[in-house]
Amino acid sequence: MTSSLLDVQDLTVDFPTGDGGFVRAVDGVSLRLAPGEALGLVGESGSGKSTVAGALLGLHRGTGARLGGAVRVGGVDVGSVTGRGLRRLRGGVAAMVFQDPLSALDPYQAVGDQIAEVRRVHFPGSSRRAARERAVAALERVGIPDAARRARSRPHEFSGGMRQRALIAMALVCEPRLIVADEPTTALDVTVQAQILDLLHEVREGTGAGLVLVSHDLGVVAGSVDRVLVMRGGAAVEQGPVERVLGAPEHPYTRRLLASVPRLETSRASVVAARPPRGPAPGGDVPGRDASGGGTSGGDVLLEAVGVRKEFGRGRRRTVGVDGVSLTVAAGETLGVVGESGSGKTTLGRMLVGLLEPSGGSVRFRGEEVTGVRSGLQMVFQDPASSLNPRRSIGESVADPLRVGGALTDREVTGRVRGLLERVGLDPGWYGRYPHELSGGQRQRVGIARALAPEPRLVVCDEPVSALDVTTQAQVLELLADLQRELGLALVLIAHDLAVVRQASDRVAVMRRGAVVEQGPPDTVYDAPRHPYTKALLAAVPVLDPVEAAARRAGRRAAALDAVGA
Repeated sequence: MTSSLLDVQDLTVDFPTGDGGFVRAVDGVSLRLAPGEALGLVGESGSGKSTVAGALLGLHRGTGARLGGAVRVGGVDVGSVTGRGLRRLRGGVAAMVFQDPLSALDPYQAVGDQIAEVRRVHFPGSSRRAARERAVAALERVGIPDAARRARSRPHEFSGGMRQRALIAMALVCEPRLIVADEPTTALDVTVQAQILDLLHEVREGTGAGLVLVSHDLGVVAGSVDRVLVMRGGAAVEQGPVERVLGAPEHPYTRRLLASVPRLETSRASVVAARPPRGPAPGGDVPGRDASGGGTSGGDVLLEAVGVRKEFGRGRRRTVGVDGVSLTVAAGETLGVVGESGSGKTTLGRMLVGLLEPSGGSVRFRGEEVTGVRSGLQMVFQDPASSLNPRRSIGESVADPLRVGGALTDREVTGRVRGLLERVGLDPGWYGRYPHELSGGQRQRVGIARALAPEPRLVVCDEPVSALDVTTQAQVLELLADLQRELGLALVLIAHDLAVVRQASDRVAVMRRGAVVEQGPPDTVYDAPRHPYTKALLAAVPVLDPVEAAARRAGRRAAALDAVGA
């Protein structure tokens, strides 16, 4: 490359450990990016991807971190720029889309006002009206329906996917030369994910902006970038054109990542058959499960929802979140729930565990109305950062359910918590660490450990693996499968990753606009979908072949142009 929009040379980042020492998070990473080019950063949680992304905008200042090497963005030395120069860099030259939208948005301020404020900071001559018009246009651009009205909403009134789209709109409102996107589609369903990735591609084409895309989803990277940099343990282990890295990887770690990617065509039966044989569970087999740990065999109904409906607001502001959903979950069964952001998946999940009261219909757990149930039901939330208390250690957070009733001693509680942390793939010695010291994937595993602590009969998992890299994702899904076999645990798996849902579920329910439009065994729903919406979801699933991904993007663009012409 003769000219570089981004030039990183031998970047190192060391974080303080609290005992006077430092731990190396990034170790000698070098990369370059030309205007209009896209680079994908991939690797497991904790590999240093987000740390590199933050260093590109100087976001580690004031954290006590030690940085080495050099980072230049648009010819500006990020390490030496200060004051107004730093402000011009952040937002004007380069913009960041953060991984966690709920913590990045002000909960007290309307979403449109926050986007308009960014515009006015970088364009001081803009009037409030002009800035607001730009904000509404940015929301429309990223696919927010009825953007002028929704711009007046606060973040808690948006679904997880809509909040992520709002962050992308905020990054685009000043038309930066470099966009650094840290897991920008993690919370999005496949159709909206495709729209956002298409949008980022169009922005690059139209403005010549460069893109650094941090993602654990190799399918997302395959169709969105020109080159890939694979990270492990803070170091770059492989780097090159996306076709070569994904098609003929040279490093064993890259090959292992690719082998862990869930394939849409892989059935649950084949996943179960590939597992090593296991002996009988303690106390004998669990009723309702076969010996392999896959599928149900007519287990008793544990949870039943009949005609469940949920409305929010009043008068003109009234919206229907869930509209007449009926379903059952048997003991030891996994029900997968898929659908677009805003389709009602999370609202339904919260009603199933009693966190929301239905406006109509009934939810019963073991024959008792869920509103009166206080045990046996747990939930793993979509956003681990906001569901954990930042002022308490992760060990204390996991211990809370075990302390209820005082049946266990402090020593017993600590032992149980350390065992749970180990079981979900975390170091038991991290008991005293705080949420901000963990990566997004590690925080999600803490949330799973906390949900499992009181030994529930049913757990509603709201996007439990969306923030995890593919290898950790596979470990967590295997963990949940083991727990089902051992404990007869029932799961409601809410996810936008259709490949994960197919491999992990005994039955699948497809939701759209608050209603279930299709329901049945995963092989039937995936291989012979009846509803047009289900077909559209399956067609939008990312593929690992960059050539096919580009062809699909071109097809979507042509279809959109035809729709406009019609």
